[in-house]
Amino acid sequence: MTEVTLNQVRSFRLRAHHLDREYGKTEVYRAAGACGLQNSPPGAWETALYNRIPECGREEMERLLYREKTLLQAWSFRGLPVIFPAGESSVFLGALAAQGEEPWIYTDGIGLALDFLGLSFEEVFEILKEVITGLDGKTVVSKAALDQMLAGWMRPYIPEGKRALWDSPSMYGSPDKQTVGGAAVSFLLRPCSFLGLAVFGEREKTSPSFTSYKGWLGHEMRTDEDAVRNLVTKFLHCYGPASPDMLAAFLGCSRKQARRMWGTVSDGLCSVTFLGKKKYVLEEDMDALVSAPSPERELVLLGGHDPFLDQRDRLVLQPDQSLHKKIWKFVFNPGVILLRGEAAGVWTGKKTAKGLEVKGELWNEEVEKKEVLRLAEEYAAFRGEPLASFEL
Repeated sequence: MTEVTLNQVRSFRLRAHHLDREYGKTEVYRAAGACGLQNSPPGAWETALYNRIPECGREEMERLLYREKTLLQAWSFRGLPVIFPAGESSVFLGALAAQGEEPWIYTDGIGLALDFLGLSFEEVFEILKEVITGLDGKTVVSKAALDQMLAGWMRPYIPEGKRALWDSPSMYGSPDKQTVGGAAVSFLLRPCSFLGLAVFGEREKTSPSFTSYKGWLGHEMRTDEDAVRNLVTKFLHCYGPASPDMLAAFLGCSRKQARRMWGTVSDGLCSVTFLGKKKYVLEEDMDALVSAPSPERELVLLGGHDPFLDQRDRLVLQPDQSLHKKIWKFVFNPGVILLRGEAAGVWTGKKTAKGLEVKGELWNEEVEKKEVLRLAEEYAAFRGEPLASFEL
């Protein structure tokens, strides 16, 4: 069995993520479609795409997302808002649909509401799927408004004796703003997204908007019998060598679903030894993995939720586990100063009246502060701000 090195894997993944060099605008869809671009917190996808294609400015990104609609934002893996090529909706959405007894992604917490209501998952989900078609031609601003509007549409179809429970204050938080019905809808909107029933519309100031897939793109989501295989292929191309458990963690799905999905590519895999464990890589990627050239671009200021930081084997990014807590936080992560695929430090950017304030912490003496300063200035310019201060 072939043993691959840390540097080989880093170089391979950098190239798969379009981070080994600066790419041109013709690569926008390949870069966005490599593994999708998370957009939580809002704007994270812009930073990620900028780091891959610096010449693609924010106005052009918005044009592709909101005017041409060749990019699409919808809830995808781990229930997160993700931006990807609209033409690959079946891969980033449809492929995530549960089958048989598999639990749906992001719905673990709905049990509390269902137990309170005395209704099954299937009963509530079927009602929502019936009424959500009313989103065609309609745009709703804010997630809370969407939850409560759909809960209101569902209410007449809830058994009469349970409607008072449906209207009760939520047990999940914000009981003054959310009902139990609204909470149930909130969980079930992710499965609705995977079925091509709900997507994000154009952001209105600080609030997201929502509409139907058909209303936004003018047609229903097209099915693709190879969607699951294509999604797992994307995962392995960006995060290989990997395992089924790593796929489950990346997608936020059950191990049962991950194993089913993994089976679609099992006939095209090679086993390798990496970090002392047996992992798998696509046969078509084997040569690229063992002969991956060093990156042309050595230093990058990644945003805190860049896809490259979604690697499940975190020792690849930073061998010192004591530093992991500085990279991966419970809610919002700092940005990462990336040196040839290794986390060499962290950074944060804060917008102020004077411009962007950048602060950072370095762990690797190879990194020159003047190079980090140059990248910070370029990033501030991308955000349309002067660099107000720099501390490293």
